[in-house]
Amino acid sequence: MNIAVDAMGGDHGPDVIVQGALDAASELGVHVTLVGLEDLIREKIGHRQADGNVTVHHCEEVVEMDESPLKAIRKKPDASIRVAFNLVRDGNADGVVSAGNSGATLAAGILTLGRLEGVERPAIASFVPRERGRVILIDVGANVDCRPAHLFQFGVMGNAYATACLMMQDPKIGLLSIGEEGSKGNDQVRLARELFEESRLNFVGNVEGRDIFSGDVQVVVCDGFVGNVALKVTEGMGQAMTSMLKEELNRSLMSRIGRFLSRKALRLFSQRLDYAEYGGAPLLGLKGVAIVCHGGSSPRAIRNGIRQAAVNVENQVLDKMSVELNNFRDFMV
Repeated sequence: MNIAVDAMGGDHGPDVIVQGALDAASELGVHVTLVGLEDLIREKIGHRQADGNVTVHHCEEVVEMDESPLKAIRKKPDASIRVAFNLVRDGNADGVVSAGNSGATLAAGILTLGRLEGVERPAIASFVPRERGRVILIDVGANVDCRPAHLFQFGVMGNAYATACLMMQDPKIGLLSIGEEGSKGNDQVRLARELFEESRLNFVGNVEGRDIFSGDVQVVVCDGFVGNVALKVTEGMGQAMTSMLKEELNRSLMSRIGRFLSRKALRLFSQRLDYAEYGGAPLLGLKGVAIVCHGGSSPRAIRNGIRQAAVNVENQVLDKMSVELNNFRDFMV
């Protein structure tokens, strides 16, 4: 198992990426290829070699976080994210992990690997924690302008990922809207609902924002604009809840005693709300495994992103997703 990691991506540069990759190589037994400026990467590695499970693949160019994704990928053929996908294309790596420019990751993946048959728009699927398990939210940023058929594709890919990688049985799928009634929502949502209703997917109808956390669905479908806003609200809410809880538990002597006695439960609570536990979001629909990590990822998030990529490869997610897409091809025109 060899995972190519874009060492130059992210808000914090190679410091965090390299540390997380080294942790993954030593703790998970996964070989990691760090792609980027070799001298800088080796400086960050220092004396840590993770038992030979880490190699460095040099490239000259980097896509910055504020660059236009498609222009940057076309102008910079030796950019770290594009070279990482080249390694997968050439059979020298099994998957890609990047915390860099997500648009550039999507563009590089499409230009280098191509799309699975039947997929017009690859989508990013994120995990949202809730009271019972977790829910897949798709798309969360890859596509801001979608047709109804694209939303249906997202549902098929979310269903395939839930069954192939998360071992869910016949997951329930909901379409994110402003009301449960079929008449609610814009034209895009109403027409997409018709496609879902005609299919063999376990479609339960429209769901509202609150159902992401409390509803009885495993996959929630939306376009990338709505999904990204929902995801960022979720992350912000989780951080605010943790901060407010700590503030209240420090307000008096009795509350501090209570905090001490419940420290294990509080630690587990924080972990459930921390996106670093999931590592990143799979970019579904490419002819290869790709994980998109948060730009502000910690070393733990990078480590878990690499772990997630390895699990996707082991579970043959691409093959299973291709089968699912073929089963629903008639609906994805």
